[in-house]
Amino acid sequence: MTTKLIPAQQTASLSATYLARDKQLYQTVKRILDFVIALTLLVILSPLFLVIALCIKLDSPGPVIFSQKRVGRSVGNNGDEPTLFTFYKFRSMRQDAGSEVHRQYVQAFINGNQRFVAECQQNQTVYKLEKDQRVTRFGRFIRKTSLDELPQLINVLKGDMSLVGPRPALPYEVEQYKPWHYRRLEIMPGITGLWQVEARSTVPFNEMVNLDIQYAEHQSLWLDLKILFQTIPTVLSGRGAG
Repeated sequence: MTTKLIPAQQTASLSATYLARDKQLYQTVKRILDFVIALTLLVILSPLFLVIALCIKLDSPGPVIFSQKRVGRSVGNNGDEPTLFTFYKFRSMRQDAGSEVHRQYVQAFINGNQRFVAECQQNQTVYKLEKDQRVTRFGRFIRKTSLDELPQLINVLKGDMSLVGPRPALPYEVEQYKPWHYRRLEIMPGITGLWQVEARSTVPFNEMVNLDIQYAEHQSLWLDLKILFQTIPTVLSGRGAG
C-alpha cells in the first residue's frame, strides 16, 4: 500500500483557505457581539446619557454631542487609503474651541519632539495634552471617567467601529505617519484596545502603534473578551485619562 503525498504547494493553499475561513468566522461573530453588546449598553445606560447631557448644557453653551471626522479601516493594496467616518463623543470642550493646539501636540508626539510634548503635560509620565484650556469644568470630569466616550456605542452599532480595536486616528494625525504606522489602520478601530488596557497614554507613539499591530496580528474572540474585561478596572482607576 502506498501513501499519496500532498504537494507542499497544495498544503499551503489548503492552510490559507482554512485561515481565511477562520478569519471570516471571527469577523462575523465579532460583529454580532459588537452589535448586541452596544445595543444593550445603550438601553441600560440611557438614563446616564440624559444626566450627562443635562450637565453639559448647564455647564457651557453648545451641543451635547461632539462630532468629528476620524479615520476608519484603510483600504487599498498597501492599506494606505484611509476611509473617514463621523465619530461621536460627549462634548467636553468649549463650543468655540479650535484644533490648532491639539494639532501641534499630535505632530510633536508622533515625531518625538519631547521638549514640546513635555511643555503640554502636567504629569510627565502621561503622554496626553493636559494643559488644555479648551476643556470645560464638566468636560474634565467626563474625560477623567471616560464617560465622554459613551456615544461611540452608536458608532459600533453603525459598523464604523468595534468595541475592541485601535483608537480611531484624526486625519491630521495620519498625515504624520511613517509607512509602518499605517499597519494600525488595517483593522477596524475600537472604543478600547490593547494599548488602552496595557499602557494607556503612558508610552511614546511608536510603542502605542506596536501594541495596536500586536493586537492586529493576534486577534481572537478570547483576546477581545480579555481586553473588554480589563477595560473595566482601567477605566475605574482613571489611569492615563484626563
